[in-house]
Amino acid sequence: MYHRENAVAQQNPLLPGYPFGAWLVAGLTPIAAGGPLDFFIDRPLGMKGYILNYTIKGKGRVFDGEAAFDCEPGDMLLFQPKTAHYYGRSPDSPCWFHRWVYFRPRAYWNDWLQWQDEAEGVKRLRLPEALRGEFDRLFASIEQTHNSGRRFAEELAMNLLERLLLRAVEEDPRSHHQIRDPRVIEACQYVTNHLAAEVKIEDVARHVCLSPSRLAHLFREQMGVNLLRWREDQRVIRAKLLLQTTQEPIASIGREVGYDDQLYFSRVFRKRVGVSPSDFRRRSLDAHDILASQESWEMPHSAIS
Repeated sequence: MYHRENAVAQQNPLLPGYPFGAWLVAGLTPIAAGGPLDFFIDRPLGMKGYILNYTIKGKGRVFDGEAAFDCEPGDMLLFQPKTAHYYGRSPDSPCWFHRWVYFRPRAYWNDWLQWQDEAEGVKRLRLPEALRGEFDRLFASIEQTHNSGRRFAEELAMNLLERLLLRAVEEDPRSHHQIRDPRVIEACQYVTNHLAAEVKIEDVARHVCLSPSRLAHLFREQMGVNLLRWREDQRVIRAKLLLQTTQEPIASIGREVGYDDQLYFSRVFRKRVGVSPSDFRRRSLDAHDILASQESWEMPHSAIS
């Protein structure tokens, strides 16, 4: 039996219809055989963001046919954007408990999302038993912090997710990625948190306890562009997200990302993206409607003994 996703969004991320429109959503899915969550998630076109999935009990089944594989406690999966989703409790396991985080990454996380083991667009990392408690606590902390209602709860949860991703890359036995200097990471966070302000490189250097010249050299060496160019990249990335996920006026979005002059904001956006902010919003809404109409969830038949 197939269960089509309802057109009306609902507020439980464990059930069909949840919109996943935020920067980050986290949870624990406790699937027991025959229970209300015992169905396979089926999204042929994937999602806009990433999903990180960590098995803590039982066994899950990902994909079907020759591409199928099982995940057990200690297995961490990373579903990339637009990668097909098809997963649920493994038929030979009485349960599948997994923690998960849906997120849209900060731009400088790209290298940390390149795990070496990959199948059908799903990256995989198996953690030794000695590390499973640490990662379980990190996942739980992300969920608790995000749902805490505190000021900056989402930013704090994103920072915890950043730590989790760094630890994953560190433990990937086949990874050769350079771990960036923590002062460069802190500089990126500082700029991201002050996107609307005309922060000078001297201000950032003071914040990370480096001279402006040393920060400029280190930043370009590790990020591939200078700090001001990188800030403009982040402004455009944030503007694109706001255009996709809110109905804020374009002028307000421009101010929110640091451009008081709407015409200048539109000129910068068009130069970077290739279309105006209004055209980008219209095209994104059209694409979202097509994606939503094709997403589906499959509910399997109950086992008959």
